Amino acid sequence: MKPTLLVLAAGIGSRYGSLKQIDPIGPGGETIIDYSIYDALNAGFGKVVFIIRREIEEDFKEVFVKKFQKIIPVEYVFQEISRVPQGITIPEGRVKPWGTGHAVMMAAEVIHEPFAVINADDYYGADAFKKMAAYLTAPAHNHPTDYSMVGYLLKNTLSAHGAVSRGVCRLSNDAYLMGITECTNIRQMQGKIAFRDADETEISLPEETIVSMNFWGFMPSFFDHLSLEFAGFIQLNYDQPKAEFYIPTVVDNLIKSGEAKVKVLKSADQWFGVTYKEDKPIVIQKINALIKKGVYPAHLWG
Repeated sequence: MKPTLLVLAAGIGSRYGSLKQIDPIGPGGETIIDYSIYDALNAGFGKVVFIIRREIEEDFKEVFVKKFQKIIPVEYVFQEISRVPQGITIPEGRVKPWGTGHAVMMAAEVIHEPFAVINADDYYGADAFKKMAAYLTAPAHNHPTDYSMVGYLLKNTLSAHGAVSRGVCRLSNDAYLMGITECTNIRQMQGKIAFRDADETEISLPEETIVSMNFWGFMPSFFDHLSLEFAGFIQLNYDQPKAEFYIPTVVDNLIKSGEAKVKVLKSADQWFGVTYKEDKPIVIQKINALIKKGVYPAHLWG
């Protein structure tokens, strides 16, 4: 069974200032999503599911659905604040959905096979898709609680135009994820990579540190775990209208409880994305360099 690619495309980047999911960066008007779909197809993925918001539906259909449905089966579902498991009351004062974990929950009805999760506005590299597809389809890994994640070298994930947040990973000797620590305000300063903790203490990070860029591999069992974890999350955060339900938090809880294991698939590819408007020219430059190397054709879809 071919795995499915689940694309988180519901957000409008507040720092970027526009609907960056449909912003062209390739010579033929391609977006970052185009390059992800191209890599996923070549790696052996069989379907794409997009998580979007209703207010961007028409733009999204016009730009993506018409194009991709001729290439690969496409479905999309909506992330909405009203979509919560039965029995959960939406907290008063909540005005937006609950983040990436809640977004993945929206796809439970349309995904029944192994699947990978990516961000719409991140470039992950062809190698990452090949490794993920191989892992998801290997019979040895076809266990309901055998999950995976693509890990990147921290030095390959930084922005030259501002600080970033990264999930810093702790790995076992056999490359299984032992835990993730979310570190914010990471930047390259005076020849080193560092961030400031809650006490404003500067902490250096080795450039070879493995970090998560939200490229996950799951079995359908993950949807059940999400529903259970979400119910507990709401109980703990009912009076916190801005609390977020993140994928790494759920994964971390499952690892600690022994309910799942997560293999880290290391990639030496350069991750890049458009976090800030100033990042876009660099992304265009990097895509053009990959085209010159023959990684991609000048026009992806002919």
